[in-house]
Amino acid sequence: MFGKLLQIATPSAEDIASKADSTKIVLEEFAQDMANDPNGTLQKLGEDAIQFGLKLVAAIIIYIIGAWIIKKIRRWLKGVFDRRGSDKAIASFVGSLVSISLTVLLIIVVIGTLGINTTSLAALLAAGGMAIGMALSGTVENFAGGIMILTFKPFKAGDFIEAQGFSGTVTSVSIVSTNLTTVDNKVIIIPNGALFNGVINNYSMQTHRQVIWTVSVSHGCDAEVCKTKLLELLKKDKRILDASTKGVSDPFVALLKIGSNSIDFTVRGWVNSEDYWSVFYDFNSLVYSELPKAGFNFPLPQLDVHLNS
Repeated sequence: MFGKLLQIATPSAEDIASKADSTKIVLEEFAQDMANDPNGTLQKLGEDAIQFGLKLVAAIIIYIIGAWIIKKIRRWLKGVFDRRGSDKAIASFVGSLVSISLTVLLIIVVIGTLGINTTSLAALLAAGGMAIGMALSGTVENFAGGIMILTFKPFKAGDFIEAQGFSGTVTSVSIVSTNLTTVDNKVIIIPNGALFNGVINNYSMQTHRQVIWTVSVSHGCDAEVCKTKLLELLKKDKRILDASTKGVSDPFVALLKIGSNSIDFTVRGWVNSEDYWSVFYDFNSLVYSELPKAGFNFPLPQLDVHLNS
């Protein structure tokens, strides 16, 4: 009789549909058995209670041991990631995913130990998962994008990137979004789905970057002398690298174009990635202060007017 009551508690789709009627029938059968053979019914009820109690104790023991094993597995995974120096976001995500998956499996095993049919429970979980997945389709896309970012690593925390119309330093990478801190200290949160499917410009991935300036001077100057002066100013900065550094070339200056109001020179030099902006702004200041001293003036807009008498 106790087993029948337990079967009524099984959370299957059929039992849920006919729960009220089934409970009524079982209670009527129990009342009839008590009227016909009270001693036998109570004895059978006691046996069922003892069996259920043993199952309950076994389920509790299984849960305690399983939770302890899951905890040990998560610590072991964390140790493996720490020894390999893996990205913290990947370590956290994998640890959480394994822990949640094993916990769900443990709960199903515990429920099965109690004698409850787990097939119906699995069906309900699958149906619920499908409904949640349809409702959270955008979140699932971001989740998939986060997995791809953590797997292929187009950037990591600390990199300066440009993506989705924003640029800034990556402060954190989670499984659904990435946080950027802009140069003016604003926090930009970009969903990983759109981020991974778009163009990502990672300025920090390479150890060296080439800085490019365009310097304009007035017409009538000696181009070769101006090139020599610009190259001299460029080499004054010790942060500018030369060909002795692997993968880079010597500083370079060339006449870029002859414009209507100016002569434009392109100036290029390699620097360490972390020195890019400081070198860029410092050279601008140096050119503004030193070129006029060397006799090279900056151009102003010109307009030729011809008068016909």
